[in-house]
Amino acid sequence: MRGLPVPPTIAVPAPVPTESPELVPLAVWPCAQTNAQYQRADRYLSASSRHPGKMLPELARRLVAEYCPPGGLVVDPMCGIGTTLVEAAALGRRAVGVELETRWAGLASANLTHALPADQAALAEVRVGDARRLLELLADLVGRVDLVVTSPPYACDAGVIDKPAWQAGQLLCPKDTLNYSRDPANLGRARGHSWRTGIAKVLAGCAQVLRPGGLLVTVTKNTRRAGRLNDLATATVQLANQAGFLYLQHILALHAAVRQGGLVARPSFWQLTQTRKARARGEPAHLVVHEDVLVFTKPLSVGADG
Repeated sequence: MRGLPVPPTIAVPAPVPTESPELVPLAVWPCAQTNAQYQRADRYLSASSRHPGKMLPELARRLVAEYCPPGGLVVDPMCGIGTTLVEAAALGRRAVGVELETRWAGLASANLTHALPADQAALAEVRVGDARRLLELLADLVGRVDLVVTSPPYACDAGVIDKPAWQAGQLLCPKDTLNYSRDPANLGRARGHSWRTGIAKVLAGCAQVLRPGGLLVTVTKNTRRAGRLNDLATATVQLANQAGFLYLQHILALHAAVRQGGLVARPSFWQLTQTRKARARGEPAHLVVHEDVLVFTKPLSVGADG
Protein backbone atom coordinates (compact mmCIF):
# COMPACT_ATOMS: atom_id res chain seq x y z
CA MET A 1 0.00 0.00 0.00
CA ARG A 2 3.01 2.33 -0.12
CA GLY A 3 3.39 5.00 -2.75
CA LEU A 4 -0.26 5.20 -3.79
CA PRO A 5 -0.76 7.01 -7.13
CA VAL A 6 -2.22 10.51 -7.30
CA PRO A 7 -5.73 10.38 -8.80
CA PRO A 8 -6.18 12.03 -12.21
CA THR A 9 -7.14 15.68 -12.33
CA ILE A 10 -10.66 16.64 -13.38
CA ALA A 11 -10.58 19.72 -15.58
CA VAL A 12 -12.25 22.70 -13.89
CA PRO A 13 -12.30 26.42 -14.67
CA ALA A 14 -9.21 28.30 -13.54
CA PRO A 15 -10.00 29.86 -10.12
CA VAL A 16 -10.38 33.61 -10.06
CA PRO A 17 -9.86 35.42 -6.72
CA THR A 18 -13.19 36.82 -5.55
CA GLU A 19 -15.10 37.60 -2.40
CA SER A 20 -18.40 36.76 -4.08
CA PRO A 21 -19.38 33.11 -3.43
CA GLU A 22 -21.67 32.98 -6.48
CA LEU A 23 -18.65 33.50 -8.78
CA VAL A 24 -16.50 30.77 -7.26
CA PRO A 25 -15.88 27.74 -9.55
CA LEU A 26 -17.35 24.44 -8.37
CA ALA A 27 -15.72 21.05 -8.83
CA VAL A 28 -16.67 17.50 -7.84
CA TRP A 29 -13.96 15.06 -6.76
CA PRO A 30 -14.73 11.33 -6.38
CA CYS A 31 -12.58 10.59 -3.33
CA ALA A 32 -14.20 7.39 -2.11
CA GLN A 33 -14.22 4.91 -4.97
CA THR A 34 -12.50 2.80 -2.34
CA ASN A 35 -13.95 3.21 1.15
CA ALA A 36 -12.05 4.90 3.95
CA GLN A 37 -11.12 1.70 5.76
CA TYR A 38 -9.42 0.24 2.69
CA GLN A 39 -7.69 3.53 1.93
CA ARG A 40 -6.02 3.31 5.35
CA ALA A 41 -5.57 -0.47 5.56
CA ASP A 42 -1.93 -1.55 5.96
CA ARG A 43 -0.84 2.07 5.48
CA TYR A 44 -2.04 3.64 8.74
CA LEU A 45 -1.80 2.02 12.16
CA SER A 46 -4.95 0.29 13.39
CA ALA A 47 -5.10 2.66 16.38
CA SER A 48 -6.03 5.40 13.91
CA SER A 49 -9.60 4.07 13.92
CA ARG A 50 -10.07 5.54 17.41
CA HIS A 51 -9.93 9.10 16.10
CA PRO A 52 -13.44 10.46 15.39
CA GLY A 53 -12.56 12.90 12.61
CA LYS A 54 -10.17 11.44 10.05
CA MET A 55 -9.60 12.94 6.61
CA LEU A 56 -9.81 10.61 3.63
CA PRO A 57 -6.23 9.81 2.54
CA GLU A 58 -7.18 10.15 -1.12
CA LEU A 59 -8.59 13.62 -0.49
CA ALA A 60 -5.51 14.74 1.45
CA ARG A 61 -3.23 13.36 -1.25
CA ARG A 62 -5.09 15.13 -4.02
CA LEU A 63 -5.20 18.45 -2.18
CA VAL A 64 -1.44 18.39 -1.74
CA ALA A 65 -0.84 17.36 -5.35
CA GLU A 66 -3.15 20.05 -6.72
CA TYR A 67 -2.27 23.00 -4.48
CA CYS A 68 1.31 22.65 -3.25
CA PRO A 69 4.31 22.89 -5.60
CA PRO A 70 6.90 20.07 -5.62
CA GLY A 71 9.21 20.51 -2.64
CA GLY A 72 6.80 22.99 -1.06
CA LEU A 73 5.80 23.30 2.58
CA VAL A 74 2.43 22.09 3.88
CA VAL A 75 0.99 22.81 7.33
CA ASP A 76 -1.98 21.15 9.03
CA PRO A 77 -2.80 23.11 12.22
CA MET A 78 -5.11 20.37 13.56
CA CYS A 79 -3.41 17.30 12.18
CA GLY A 80 -5.09 14.53 14.19
CA ILE A 81 -3.63 11.15 13.17
CA GLY A 82 -1.40 12.83 10.57
CA THR A 83 -3.19 12.02 7.31
CA THR A 84 -2.18 15.30 5.65
CA LEU A 85 1.42 14.84 6.79
CA VAL A 86 1.71 11.27 5.53
CA GLU A 87 0.25 12.05 2.12
CA ALA A 88 2.27 15.27 1.73
CA ALA A 89 5.57 13.59 2.61
CA ALA A 90 4.76 10.68 0.28
CA LEU A 91 4.54 13.24 -2.52
CA GLY A 92 7.89 14.80 -1.62
CA ARG A 93 6.49 17.87 0.15
CA ARG A 94 7.74 19.07 3.50
CA ALA A 95 5.01 19.02 6.14
CA VAL A 96 4.44 20.27 9.68
CA GLY A 97 1.44 19.31 11.77
CA VAL A 98 0.15 20.83 14.99
CA GLU A 99 -1.97 18.74 17.36
CA LEU A 100 -3.24 19.64 20.83
CA GLU A 101 -3.81 16.10 22.13
CA THR A 102 -0.56 14.28 22.88
CA ARG A 103 -2.03 10.84 22.10
CA TRP A 104 -3.02 11.92 18.60
CA ALA A 105 0.27 13.74 18.08
CA GLY A 106 2.14 10.57 19.01
CA LEU A 107 -0.03 8.51 16.67
CA ALA A 108 0.57 10.99 13.83
CA SER A 109 4.33 10.59 14.27
CA ALA A 110 3.96 6.82 14.43
CA ASN A 111 1.88 6.80 11.22
CA LEU A 112 4.64 8.68 9.42
CA THR A 113 7.25 6.05 10.25
CA HIS A 114 4.78 3.21 9.63
CA ALA A 115 3.54 4.36 6.23
CA LEU A 116 6.68 5.84 4.72
CA PRO A 117 10.33 4.97 4.13
CA ALA A 118 12.73 6.87 6.36
CA ASP A 119 13.70 9.50 3.78
CA GLN A 120 10.07 10.47 3.20
CA ALA A 121 9.08 10.32 6.88
CA ALA A 122 11.92 12.74 7.63
CA LEU A 123 10.14 15.39 5.53
CA ALA A 124 7.40 15.76 8.14
CA GLU A 125 7.18 16.61 11.84
CA VAL A 126 4.48 16.99 14.49
CA ARG A 127 4.39 19.77 17.08
CA VAL A 128 2.18 19.57 20.15
CA GLY A 129 0.12 22.67 20.84
CA ASP A 130 -3.12 24.57 20.37
CA ALA A 131 -3.89 25.70 16.80
CA ARG A 132 -5.29 28.92 18.26
CA ARG A 133 -1.64 29.81 19.08
CA LEU A 134 -0.30 29.00 15.64
CA LEU A 135 1.94 32.05 15.32
CA GLU A 136 3.81 31.03 18.48
CA LEU A 137 4.05 27.35 17.53
CA LEU A 138 5.22 28.02 13.97
CA ALA A 139 7.27 31.18 14.55
CA ASP A 140 10.12 29.78 12.45
CA LEU A 141 7.80 29.26 9.46
CA VAL A 142 6.04 32.64 9.31
CA GLY A 143 5.61 33.75 5.70
CA ARG A 144 7.15 30.55 4.32
CA VAL A 145 4.21 28.11 4.12
CA ASP A 146 2.85 27.29 0.65
CA LEU A 147 -0.30 25.44 1.67
CA VAL A 148 -2.39 25.01 4.80
CA VAL A 149 -4.76 22.03 4.77
CA THR A 150 -7.05 21.54 7.73
CA SER A 151 -10.34 19.96 8.70
CA PRO A 152 -11.62 21.87 11.75
CA PRO A 153 -14.09 20.24 14.16
CA TYR A 154 -17.66 20.25 12.85
CA ALA A 155 -19.24 21.92 15.90
CA CYS A 156 -21.25 18.79 16.68
CA ASP A 157 -20.84 15.63 18.73
CA ALA A 158 -18.26 13.32 17.17
CA GLY A 159 -17.24 9.86 18.21
CA VAL A 160 -16.33 6.38 17.00
CA ILE A 161 -19.39 4.15 16.73
CA ASP A 162 -19.27 0.82 18.59
CA LYS A 163 -22.44 -0.89 17.38
CA PRO A 164 -21.86 -4.25 19.17
CA ALA A 165 -21.35 -2.43 22.48
CA TRP A 166 -24.52 -0.38 21.91
CA GLN A 167 -26.52 -3.53 21.12
CA ALA A 168 -25.21 -4.98 24.40
CA GLY A 169 -26.61 -2.00 26.32
CA GLN A 170 -23.42 0.02 26.52
CA LEU A 171 -22.60 3.45 25.07
CA LEU A 172 -22.85 3.94 21.32
CA CYS A 173 -19.58 5.90 21.35
CA PRO A 174 -16.86 5.09 23.90
CA LYS A 175 -16.13 8.15 26.05
CA ASP A 176 -12.48 8.25 25.04
CA THR A 177 -13.50 8.86 21.40
CA LEU A 178 -16.00 11.66 22.03
CA ASN A 179 -15.16 15.09 20.63
CA TYR A 180 -11.43 14.41 20.29
CA SER A 181 -10.72 14.97 24.00
CA ARG A 182 -12.15 15.07 27.51
CA ASP A 183 -10.63 18.54 27.94
CA PRO A 184 -13.48 21.11 27.82
CA ALA A 185 -11.03 23.65 26.36
CA ASN A 186 -10.48 21.52 23.27
CA LEU A 187 -11.92 23.17 20.16
CA GLY A 188 -13.61 19.90 19.29
CA ARG A 189 -16.02 20.60 22.16
CA ALA A 190 -16.84 24.15 21.08
CA ARG A 191 -20.28 25.05 19.79
CA GLY A 192 -21.92 28.21 18.46
CA HIS A 193 -20.13 31.44 19.28
CA SER A 194 -17.18 29.73 20.97
CA TRP A 195 -16.66 27.61 17.84
CA ARG A 196 -16.65 30.69 15.60
CA THR A 197 -14.28 32.52 17.94
CA GLY A 198 -11.88 29.59 18.07
CA ILE A 199 -11.90 28.98 14.31
CA ALA A 200 -11.35 32.70 13.71
CA LYS A 201 -8.16 32.51 15.80
CA VAL A 202 -6.95 29.47 13.88
CA LEU A 203 -7.57 31.12 10.51
CA ALA A 204 -5.84 34.32 11.63
CA GLY A 205 -2.78 32.24 12.49
CA CYS A 206 -2.96 30.49 9.11
CA ALA A 207 -2.92 33.87 7.39
CA GLN A 208 0.21 34.85 9.27
CA VAL A 209 2.24 31.73 8.51
CA LEU A 210 1.30 31.50 4.83
CA ARG A 211 3.45 33.25 2.25
CA PRO A 212 1.72 35.92 0.12
CA GLY A 213 -0.18 34.03 -2.55
CA GLY A 214 -0.19 30.87 -0.42
CA LEU A 215 -3.31 28.75 -0.21
CA LEU A 216 -5.62 27.72 2.62
CA VAL A 217 -7.83 24.66 2.12
CA THR A 218 -10.48 23.78 4.70
CA VAL A 219 -12.48 20.55 4.74
CA THR A 220 -15.84 20.81 6.44
CA LYS A 221 -19.34 19.38 6.32
CA ASN A 222 -22.76 20.82 7.04
CA THR A 223 -24.51 19.11 9.93
CA ARG A 224 -27.92 19.20 11.58
CA ARG A 225 -28.50 20.21 15.16
CA ALA A 226 -31.85 20.43 16.94
CA GLY A 227 -33.61 19.93 13.61
CA ARG A 228 -31.82 22.77 11.86
CA LEU A 229 -28.99 22.93 9.35
CA ASN A 230 -25.63 24.02 10.75
CA ASP A 231 -24.14 25.65 7.64
CA LEU A 232 -20.45 25.34 8.44
CA ALA A 233 -19.38 25.92 4.84
CA THR A 234 -20.90 29.41 4.77
CA ALA A 235 -19.59 30.16 8.26
CA THR A 236 -16.09 29.09 7.23
CA VAL A 237 -16.16 31.34 4.15
CA GLN A 238 -17.21 34.29 6.31
CA LEU A 239 -14.51 33.65 8.89
CA ALA A 240 -11.83 33.18 6.23
CA ASN A 241 -12.83 36.46 4.56
CA GLN A 242 -12.60 38.20 7.95
CA ALA A 243 -9.08 36.78 8.33
CA GLY A 244 -8.10 38.43 5.04
CA PHE A 245 -8.41 35.47 2.67
CA LEU A 246 -9.94 35.55 -0.81
CA TYR A 247 -12.30 32.71 -1.73
CA LEU A 248 -11.06 30.81 -4.82
CA GLN A 249 -12.94 27.57 -5.27
CA HIS A 250 -15.52 25.19 -3.80
CA ILE A 251 -15.03 21.44 -4.19
CA LEU A 252 -17.51 18.70 -3.34
CA ALA A 253 -15.44 15.76 -2.10
CA LEU A 254 -17.65 12.72 -2.51
CA HIS A 255 -17.75 10.15 0.26
CA ALA A 256 -20.02 8.01 -1.87
CA ALA A 257 -18.75 5.82 -4.67
CA VAL A 258 -19.70 6.57 -8.27
CA ARG A 259 -21.13 3.43 -9.83
CA GLN A 260 -22.80 3.30 -13.28
CA GLY A 261 -23.72 6.97 -13.20
CA GLY A 262 -25.14 6.91 -9.67
CA LEU A 263 -23.91 7.44 -6.12
CA VAL A 264 -23.54 4.54 -3.71
CA ALA A 265 -23.60 5.95 -0.19
CA ARG A 266 -21.60 4.40 2.63
CA PRO A 267 -23.35 5.86 5.69
CA SER A 268 -22.35 4.95 9.21
CA PHE A 269 -24.81 3.33 11.58
CA TRP A 270 -25.08 6.70 13.35
CA GLN A 271 -25.89 8.57 10.12
CA LEU A 272 -28.56 6.07 9.15
CA THR A 273 -30.14 6.14 12.59
CA GLN A 274 -30.19 9.92 12.88
CA THR A 275 -31.51 10.42 9.35
CA ARG A 276 -34.32 7.92 9.90
CA LYS A 277 -35.30 9.60 13.17
CA ALA A 278 -35.31 13.04 11.55
CA ARG A 279 -37.48 11.88 8.65
CA ALA A 280 -39.87 10.22 11.11
CA ARG A 281 -40.24 13.65 12.77
CA GLY A 282 -41.13 15.15 9.41
CA GLU A 283 -37.78 16.86 8.87
CA PRO A 284 -36.54 16.81 5.23
CA ALA A 285 -33.22 15.25 6.21
CA HIS A 286 -31.10 13.13 3.90
CA LEU A 287 -27.78 11.33 3.98
CA VAL A 288 -24.82 13.63 3.43
CA VAL A 289 -22.46 12.03 0.92
CA HIS A 290 -19.88 14.78 0.53
CA GLU A 291 -17.62 17.18 2.38
CA ASP A 292 -17.20 20.83 1.41
CA VAL A 293 -13.63 21.66 0.45
CA LEU A 294 -13.07 25.42 0.42
CA VAL A 295 -10.00 26.93 -1.22
CA PHE A 296 -8.73 30.39 -0.28
CA THR A 297 -5.67 32.47 -1.07
CA LYS A 298 -3.67 34.95 0.97
CA PRO A 299 -3.51 38.18 -1.08
CA LEU A 300 -0.20 39.22 -2.57
CA SER A 301 -0.57 42.84 -1.45
CA VAL A 302 1.47 44.00 1.52
CA GLY A 303 -0.54 44.47 4.70
CA ALA A 304 -3.32 42.05 3.69
CA ASP A 305 -1.98 39.07 5.57
CA GLY A 306 -4.54 38.92 8.36
